[in-house]
Amino acid sequence: MKNLYQELQWRGLVHDAMPGTEEQLLKEPTAVYIGFDPTSDSLHIGSLVPIILLMHLRKFGHKPFALVGGATGMIGDPSGKSAERNLLDEATLNKNVEGIKRVLSRFLDFDATDAQAPVLVNNYDWMKEFSFIDFVREVGKRITVNYMMSKDSVKKRLSGEGEGMSFTEFTYQLIQGYDFYHLHKHHNCLLQMGGSDQWGNITTGTELIRRMNVDSETEGKAFAMTCPLITKADGSKFGKSEKGNIWLDADKTSPYEFYQFWFNTTDVDAERYIKIFTFLDKETIDALLAEHAEAPHLRALQKKLAEELTVMIHGAEEHEKAVFASQAFFKPTVDDLKQLDLKTLADVFESLDQAEVSLADIEAGYPIVDAFVKSGFLSSGNETRRALKDNAISVNKVKVTEEYVISKNDLIGDKFVLLQKGKKNYYILKVV
Repeated sequence: MKNLYQELQWRGLVHDAMPGTEEQLLKEPTAVYIGFDPTSDSLHIGSLVPIILLMHLRKFGHKPFALVGGATGMIGDPSGKSAERNLLDEATLNKNVEGIKRVLSRFLDFDATDAQAPVLVNNYDWMKEFSFIDFVREVGKRITVNYMMSKDSVKKRLSGEGEGMSFTEFTYQLIQGYDFYHLHKHHNCLLQMGGSDQWGNITTGTELIRRMNVDSETEGKAFAMTCPLITKADGSKFGKSEKGNIWLDADKTSPYEFYQFWFNTTDVDAERYIKIFTFLDKETIDALLAEHAEAPHLRALQKKLAEELTVMIHGAEEHEKAVFASQAFFKPTVDDLKQLDLKTLADVFESLDQAEVSLADIEAGYPIVDAFVKSGFLSSGNETRRALKDNAISVNKVKVTEEYVISKNDLIGDKFVLLQKGKKNYYILKVV
């Protein structure tokens, strides 16, 4: 067996592990599971680390189980949360479960037939027939309240301000622990992995397995391993842009925006992310780091990071389109911009100052001075006229004079006009 543990260590993907975990992964192909709670009908890049862990497991000859929490999703994981979650209704929950299954299926072939083929499971399948009385007798009896209250996820909520923790959320670690026991018993699953905030829940599972197999040393064997929660170098939350989460579905986050997120990472973050989020080998990554150190302004590291992630999530064709769109804005003409679809154009222009104008005004002919003054781009007609006399005003990257009138012929994608003052001040007129 190749040493998966060492591979994950140099990539920065090991935060904590129970003794014997590395030895178990070296000893034999091992069944391992990671859970995904269906809080949305898709997954964002915050879920990329567990997905990549499952992919590494598969690559190294182990058997990955992806668990979608149809049951635990009804409760809500209190880990890392300062307040009670809102409970999802059944229709929303079912929609979310199916959405997560669809996303996971893009990365793991659940139709494979070899011995270590990935398996997709839903904990609702074994929890739905479990009566409350049976659960508290079979599971609740094995774990003391003292043990449960010692977990950080519980202690932080009970010691903090607010309403504390409901009994519903308090039981979450027992149900997750039982998931591990169920997979251990029926699929010989020996290891659970997750983020570092899951350590308490995961170790509850290993303890439950031990206590429910008290007469058997071998059957009570189970391991836990966590990875760090990814943050940015400045301590801010990873996976967010100005528009919110960066999703793994193109209808929620466009491939262009996805590419830009990775391309715009800082040097410090890119140096960590290239190890965590790609499958490039150590030799390749070391060469990239050396190249980047010599000429950081060329952003070779960010380009490669953005390429690897965009190809993995959206495919090579969408990566090429994203690169084309990224470069189109900086070309001397707007010809390349005119080739972009409307959604990508909107993404490209999003960071620029924008003002709306009616189609009727454009069709009637919109004087260039009005375009700058009524939009608020420049403060007055006099300022605009001075800039025009200084040959500093452009429409769609072409210099214009005070007599210029914007018409339908100037529309990019039938929707936008790119205005410019000087070399660096760009504005967008958006037709509504």
